[in-house]
Amino acid sequence: KKISDVLQKSAPKPGVPADVQNLLTQHFGENRSVIEIEELKLSDDCFLPANDLTHSFSSYLKEVCPKWAKLRRNHKEKKSVVMLVLCSSALRSLELIKSMTAFKGDCRVLKLFAKHIKIKEQMNMLEKGVFHIGVGTPGRVKALVEQDALCLNSTKYMILDWNWRDQKLRRMMDIPEVLYKHLSML
Repeated sequence: KKISDVLQKSAPKPGVPADVQNLLTQHFGENRSVIEIEELKLSDDCFLPANDLTHSFSSYLKEVCPKWAKLRRNHKEKKSVVMLVLCSSALRSLELIKSMTAFKGDCRVLKLFAKHIKIKEQMNMLEKGVFHIGVGTPGRVKALVEQDALCLNSTKYMILDWNWRDQKLRRMMDIPEVLYKHLSML
């Protein structure tokens, strides 16, 4: 059986915090001691309510971040973002940027993916300007963090595009390359 055949028959269901915990345990369980695995556990209050698949992306962001205008006004730090949205691909990132027009207001959005954008360009943009939202792939975000071009200290929200499925009906965490980069970043 192909994964797309199995996923096509299953009904979509929203992600829950236990899904992330299970992935962390499965990925790091063999290489870590019991104490290290306990340190990886995140409490449920670290998670935002999941999108119940009835909201558009923009309306979901309005629901989970009602004080966005205040956060946006107060953010003055360079090399950081208030909200980080992680997607499985560059095309999906562009799609989400277009769909959040009703939410973002006067904020500046930075594209954090590798397709047609060099990492040096993104590093220069982060050094020179203040950005409020970063939308991109785990691989590029991880590379920027490792090179100290992106600082996550002032990041208040990390949104995972968990429920979206690509042409092969795979979610972000069903794609091995994306999964490993994402988990190593967490």
